[in-house]
Amino acid sequence: MRKYQTHKDYLLESLKDPKEAALYLNAAVEENDPAFLLVALAQVSKAHGMSNMAKRASITRMGLHKIISGRGNPEFKTFVRLLHESGLELSFKPRAMAA
Repeated sequence: MRKYQTHKDYLLESLKDPKEAALYLNAAVEENDPAFLLVALAQVSKAHGMSNMAKRASITRMGLHKIISGRGNPEFKTFVRLLHESGLELSFKPRAMAA
């Protein structure tokens, strides 16, 4: 019998790739919803292993869980640190102007 992979497992596996994670987070940013962006960041963090991410970002595992929870509100430097530890960087581009 063929072993099937769940969507969650597939997502977490694909988010280990920084290119895929960048596309995923960019799509989340386009939703213009900070809570949704935190959910996406949580998925990327889970893909890299919560304990591992917390250690590399110099925060506690509980602190990381709090940050990426629905009640979380990470400081900008913590957000950027989590991106960095996921192999990502923050960048800006001009907004498309309506004609």
